[in-house]
Amino acid sequence: MEITIPSAVDKIIQKLEENGYEAYAVGGCVRDSVMGKVPSDWDICTSSLPEETLECLNAENIIKNGLKHGTVTVRVDGENYEITTFRTDGEYLDNRHPESVTFVRNLKEDLARRDFTMNALAYSNSRGLQDCFDGLKDIENGIIRCVGSPDRRFGEDALRILRALRFSSVLGFEIEKKTAKSIRKNAYLLKNISVERIMSEFVRILCGKNAERILLEYPDVIAEILPEVRNMAGFEQHNPHHVYDVWTHTVKVIAGVRPTKTLRLAALFHDMGKPKAFKMDEKGVGHFKGHPDISEKIAESELKRLKSDNRTLKDVCKLVKYHDVRPYVNKSIRRYIANVGMDMFEDMLELKRADTRAQSPAYLEDTLKYIDFLEDMYRSEKEKNNDFTLKTLKINGEDLKKIGFSDGRAIGYCLNTLLLQVIDGEIENNRDILLEYAGNMTQREKFL
Repeated sequence: MEITIPSAVDKIIQKLEENGYEAYAVGGCVRDSVMGKVPSDWDICTSSLPEETLECLNAENIIKNGLKHGTVTVRVDGENYEITTFRTDGEYLDNRHPESVTFVRNLKEDLARRDFTMNALAYSNSRGLQDCFDGLKDIENGIIRCVGSPDRRFGEDALRILRALRFSSVLGFEIEKKTAKSIRKNAYLLKNISVERIMSEFVRILCGKNAERILLEYPDVIAEILPEVRNMAGFEQHNPHHVYDVWTHTVKVIAGVRPTKTLRLAALFHDMGKPKAFKMDEKGVGHFKGHPDISEKIAESELKRLKSDNRTLKDVCKLVKYHDVRPYVNKSIRRYIANVGMDMFEDMLELKRADTRAQSPAYLEDTLKYIDFLEDMYRSEKEKNNDFTLKTLKINGEDLKKIGFSDGRAIGYCLNTLLLQVIDGEIENNRDILLEYAGNMTQREKFL
């Protein structure tokens, strides 16, 4: 098999080969090339020791930070390329990093320490594809399989558990039985992995094309990341509006929205509070009063724990909080749009539609018609440039100070009151009119 590698990579490999060493492009870049994809970066492995690599390249743009682990980074044509000496790893005490590495001269020994067979591939133009563990066959068959013992691979680096799920979700590959069994057996080791790394892999799992299958097959593993999932899986809703348990419904909603981080996370959390809110009436019907507020609190707590960025946290919590609101009066709908925000409302509509489609088919048509009605109202307000935020109000706090307001709380109360009146259509968003209304408010004792 012939693979097209960048000229800079080929030059580095040739330079090492000219000095009597083996060198290959290795890992994900070879896997992606085999699959007809364009690699995002290229890694190189070599039989030369780090100091020998430095002598061969004799380049000015060399970074030596990774020398003790056998890695030399060279910058060519504005790109960085990592060149790592063939190695075997010592004992892993933290389920993430080896205590030591031993440099070797044999490629197969190096490939034997890698996570999955599809990533244990190496290539050079002179030696062709090196496939010591049938990685090419597994790629052709759409299989994710550990190199050697799955328990050993996951014990070395527990993040590989999520990487396996992520590859399966993104690529659509099946996880081989022994590997799958080991994933479940060793899922508890995820507690040793930093939340930042967990969050990065987990979001990619959620946004994969096969997320639905992975989430339904591995709720026990997902529960190691989000403990509330244990309460959701198998929790029957006992309600005519629902045909799935809480977890299955949630996964269906995740699969029903676009694969953006905000939407998929909002779908994940939107009903997470249902088990805590559940009440059954005398007729045996389940109800979940207040579950959006409970779900929002869980989302906020868990996203903070997982070190989410603030924008994602804020947007996800807003979608979760308001996902179940169903206003019918025009005034209430405008307030709803204002609470969600014009910039977020299309995501809200998408979440609502996915939520509806994951419920009982008996109520599908009427609810979708209602959501269409909401969208029509939103489009109408958007065409009028009714953004409904304090920023779009034609007066601000400085204007209020000039007419007698001094207390910050009073200024905030006045601006929010005026905004609600504008939203409700009671007054026009006109500077003179707003100042007149605000002036009347200063006459009240609590604003003096």
